[in-house]
Amino acid sequence: MGFEEVRFEQDSEKAIHNKPLQKALVNVTNRFRTARNKASEDVPNWDNLRAAAREIKKETIENLDKYLLMLEERVKRAGGKVHWAKDAEEASQIIVNIAREGNVKSVVKSKSMATEEIELNNSFEDAGIKVIETDLGEYIIQLAGERPSHIIAPAIHKTKEDISKLFSAKLGIPRYDKPEELTKVAREILRSEFLNADMGVSGANFAVAETGTIVIVENEGNARLTTTVPKIHVALVGIEKLIPRYEDLSLFLTVLARSATGQKSSTYVSFITGPKRSTDIDGPEEFHLVLLDNGRSKILASEETRESLYCIRCGACLNNCPVYRKVGGHSYGWVYSGPIGAIITPQLMGIDKAPELPFASSLCGACKDVCPVKIDFPKVLLELRKNVVESKKGSTGIGERFGIRLWRFTVEHESIYKITNKLSYYFQLPWKGRNGKLNSLPYPFSRWTDQRDFPAVAKKTFRERWKNNKGETG
Repeated sequence: MGFEEVRFEQDSEKAIHNKPLQKALVNVTNRFRTARNKASEDVPNWDNLRAAAREIKKETIENLDKYLLMLEERVKRAGGKVHWAKDAEEASQIIVNIAREGNVKSVVKSKSMATEEIELNNSFEDAGIKVIETDLGEYIIQLAGERPSHIIAPAIHKTKEDISKLFSAKLGIPRYDKPEELTKVAREILRSEFLNADMGVSGANFAVAETGTIVIVENEGNARLTTTVPKIHVALVGIEKLIPRYEDLSLFLTVLARSATGQKSSTYVSFITGPKRSTDIDGPEEFHLVLLDNGRSKILASEETRESLYCIRCGACLNNCPVYRKVGGHSYGWVYSGPIGAIITPQLMGIDKAPELPFASSLCGACKDVCPVKIDFPKVLLELRKNVVESKKGSTGIGERFGIRLWRFTVEHESIYKITNKLSYYFQLPWKGRNGKLNSLPYPFSRWTDQRDFPAVAKKTFRERWKNNKGETG
């Protein structure tokens, strides 16, 4: 399931005609949006908190080298080991080698977008090591052999009936109708996996440079079991997940939970600093922190798009994006979807592999309005669009270039512009429908009318209407 070129237009068209998916997208994103709005309204200084969170992330990213070295020193001081991975292949190899050195036969994983990014499960399987996802949504996705379709709810595209059929086929159990019955089956299977696992692999929501602490938030408790029961704990963390100080956590935990699920706090919040100590009741004997670059340094080098690294993976931008809410996560072609996927994927994987994604947005700004760290998505998207156009190096068609030059010439000359406005009404008549829309323009303009409404040109120009209105009110 390696990364291939994104086919957003093709995949999104399929998604739009998938009725069960459309229903699931509306139901789940509406629930998240409502909960997020209520939770944020209950905080009097919500916008101030968002502004403060943005400033901290800005400070961190602009001084990332300093904070990374501080984090490394603090983790080692606490008894942990730190590994640096320049790309996905190196990160996977580091983690597999740790497993081999520890004679690991079975691995349990908590939910982690970073491990999805490097396709760690495939590396474990290639090495003959059993690996089990323990987040319920991720477990469903693993059984189905698919990618997650939402940052917070990875199996959002699956109906109850889909999951019942999947469990029956993969686990050899009867078809159950109730979600409680399906959850019980998964819990019983996963509990034995926790007890028998030699290694636990997690991501992290935050890594605190000041103390060497990683922080994991969740609602199921599986991450806590993953990081405490096995003898080895490996945390794969993108280098952008840092925050400078322990006291910053109170701010970020406040905006993350409310933005993600509308909760005041997630059910479980784990603070992990190094391996088990002699006075601890439980915990791993070894703790390994793998710091993942995989293209993040390249993003850091760009002042125009650097704020992409501020993201704390709450998923609020997905839930409020009119595009995501129609096409779902798989249309974005990789592990990151929605507005954050539209700006992260082209930068991490290369603009040539995902040239459609910066255009997978209406630029309405809904994502920016709800982002807990105020990422300016429209600005970044426009910068990436510019990069896409420039990367084509003049490969646009003759017709497109001629059309743009003709439009430029027209708007630069007032008299010609006035004449063109009048004539355009008559030129459009062969394609004008009774509904006041242009229903079937000729190719290549038919790509517009096939997929969206195209209002017809009015008989009176704006200037004429404005002049008449002034006369009536003057």
